[in-house]
Amino acid sequence: MPCLRPRTRGPDELTRVNLLLLAALIASALYLVRTSYESRRLFHALDRARQEQTRLDIEYKRLDAERQAQATHLRVEKVAREKLRMRTATPAVTQYVVDGPVPAASAAGPAAGATP
Repeated sequence: MPCLRPRTRGPDELTRVNLLLLAALIASALYLVRTSYESRRLFHALDRARQEQTRLDIEYKRLDAERQAQATHLRVEKVAREKLRMRTATPAVTQYVVDGPVPAASAAGPAAGATP
């Protein structure tokens, strides 16, 4: 019966395997460094976006409160009186228009003999 001996590898073959494993290890390490850097960069961008969201929420609430303050009935009335010089309608300043029949001359439009 033949004796089965394990095959022995030569120093050149072991060196190639070791170099291949070393290359795989370096590639894996570089990929890990790149992935870690990308993760930190994305986390920083996310943190900045959240800060911007918080700042915009605060500004929106401030502007909404300012809008509500500007739209109160008393303020609108005050602005109308002071800036637009509007006044409350009283019977003394009210003009009434009577809705009656339209005169024939204005209903027919321009005069029949007139040319533009």
